[in-house]
Amino acid sequence: MPHRGAPMRHRRYTRLPVKTTSETLEGNRVKLSVEVDEADFARDIDAAFSKIAQEVRLPGFRAGKAPRKVLEARIGIAAAREQALRDGVPRHLASAVRELNVDIIATPEIEITGGQDAGPVTFDATCEVRPVITVPGYGGLRVEVAAIEVTDAEVDEVVDAERRRLGKLTTVDRVAAVGDYVVVDLIGRRDGEPVAGLAVDEWSYEIGKKWVAPSFDDQLVGSTAGTKLTFTDTPSGTDTPADFEVTVTAVQELVVADATDAWVAENIDGHDTVDAWRDSVRTRLSNNRLNQVRNSVVEKVTDALAALVEIDAPESMVAADLQRRVENTIRQFQMQGINIDQWLQATGQDAASFVEGIRPQSIKACKVDLALRAVVLAEGLEATEDDIEREFEGMADRSNEAAIRQAEMQGGGKNKKIRLYSAEQVRAAYQANDAIVDLAAEIAKSKALDWLIHRVEYVDPAGNVLDRDTVIGHSEADHHDHDHSGHDHSDHDHSEHDHADHD
Repeated sequence: MPHRGAPMRHRRYTRLPVKTTSETLEGNRVKLSVEVDEADFARDIDAAFSKIAQEVRLPGFRAGKAPRKVLEARIGIAAAREQALRDGVPRHLASAVRELNVDIIATPEIEITGGQDAGPVTFDATCEVRPVITVPGYGGLRVEVAAIEVTDAEVDEVVDAERRRLGKLTTVDRVAAVGDYVVVDLIGRRDGEPVAGLAVDEWSYEIGKKWVAPSFDDQLVGSTAGTKLTFTDTPSGTDTPADFEVTVTAVQELVVADATDAWVAENIDGHDTVDAWRDSVRTRLSNNRLNQVRNSVVEKVTDALAALVEIDAPESMVAADLQRRVENTIRQFQMQGINIDQWLQATGQDAASFVEGIRPQSIKACKVDLALRAVVLAEGLEATEDDIEREFEGMADRSNEAAIRQAEMQGGGKNKKIRLYSAEQVRAAYQANDAIVDLAAEIAKSKALDWLIHRVEYVDPAGNVLDRDTVIGHSEADHHDHDHSGHDHSDHDHSEHDHADHD
């Protein structure tokens, strides 16, 4: 973990086109001091003049065609030097950051210290960097998931529900009780006018459901055919009382058949015996439970991992993640034709409360990011060149499949030209965006997450240790074939690197 006492200082010179030194500061910060010699900066000035030429209109010259000497005579060297500083300094800083492998997590603070008017250009950049932490105990995580084993009581509940669904209502000559059905004519009024949804004839209602109003079921208990009830209560889902008039026309009892082999053979498709039916129900419930558990593994493991992180997530990381989540949410709403402002109003939120509601997700994602990077370092799980190449191939395939689907949805025929991409084009786009290092980090984190998933001890709520291979659905032997892309452990969005628009 970075030292948080007195600043640690070291100097390092590199073989960059510019001379760079780095100094580690306290608080996860690094100061880069960069010197660009006059020859290198002269090229920045040339580029600045070319840019200015596109914006300045001089008599006798087309846009962008005015020679530098003419421009220099007209506007002077100072304007071009100022433009070169604005454009060149970020580029030289990016080069220094890349070569020194500085993991910046916020916009650097840049101070130009020399060369504003002439000579070599020097500047300092104070950069906040991602903390490098250790995570004690990550190798012995114990994660609680839902119970997988289905109990007899759960099977009974499904079987009984099906028996009741196939039961028959029989009219009885007695008072109504909870669990009986009553056939009623119902009307509710406010100020003498019928209330929408509270006017129905011959409605079969099961006493005990408590669907209509708080006292509605209690009023029906003890009634018989011909009973007329009048009372005032507040209909469910409303705030205003209504006057009820209820006439009971029949009391009915649900007759449920016993579950016998003969009944099962007649009523349950695909089964001839009670035991076969119950086994089928148990298998279905178990498979559903197991799928739910497997779908929760990543969230449960990352929750446990985040809890091991002892430092606060840097606010700059949280803010960046939060902004990305908000933008993604707005984009998804727009794709669905939903107005975000109207949605906020309908859900009783304002923009600030909505953003704050997402913040815990961002804090967790940032802690998981730091922890997974710690596991990568501790276990030597860096991404290989083959890993990166496979990811590029996968991106190209997914992009091409999406383009084909979109063309088909838009009615494109076989002769319609669809632009497809190769892994080499995707790689070139990532290189142009300086994004390969970030991609390699994401792949390595996916490896770390899989490493953890295959070593966590899984227990049910009663503390019983569960078979790991059963929980995760594949064994360590299958690990090399596992698809890392299914683990959304940090919500990293590769789409920000727009390879589809790269030529």
